[in-house]
Amino acid sequence: MIKIIDYKAGNAPSVMHAVERLGYKAEFAAAPNDLKNAAYIILPGVGSAGATMNSLQESGMKDALTEYVINKKIPFLGVCVGMQILFEHSQEEDAVCFGWLKGRVKKFDSSIVRVPQMGWNKVSFVNETPKKTEDGYFYFVNSYYAKPEDPNNIWGLAQYGKDFTAAVKKDNIYGTQFHIEKSGEAGLALLKGFLSLC
Repeated sequence: MIKIIDYKAGNAPSVMHAVERLGYKAEFAAAPNDLKNAAYIILPGVGSAGATMNSLQESGMKDALTEYVINKKIPFLGVCVGMQILFEHSQEEDAVCFGWLKGRVKKFDSSIVRVPQMGWNKVSFVNETPKKTEDGYFYFVNSYYAKPEDPNNIWGLAQYGKDFTAAVKKDNIYGTQFHIEKSGEAGLALLKGFLSLC
């Protein structure tokens, strides 16, 4: 079963709608027991890194996600803030994050670009997954961006003042800085590729 993490700062209903448009069935997961039969886990993100981590901690989902994603190797997709919190630390609210990927999350330089970035931006996919992901335009709303320590974790790149990491992957862990659920056919195609991994 596809599990979509439902928490205070999330965007779970929009992601559920995208999954259902592809013809899949999914369930919301708000507590650790809800993950029991997970075949895929999607963590949407809206809001701040600190608020997201606090919400997941309060619900018991922080440790449960680590168990299912890191120990049980369930395929995982983090979206927007759901990608940023995969790293060790976010400059946003000085948040300590999951640390599943080595690296930090930094704020865009507002003296160079408008912050937040809002709108469509082209993503070029570099380190391929088992299924090829087509380059395309995806929808972003972000003031912060991830800086992975390991370049092999970079899955997609976009340009906003400079190149930045738009998507990441490591083993069973995937993340997109852009909103797949707001990215039209390109977002649905990427989501379908993720849900076809197993």
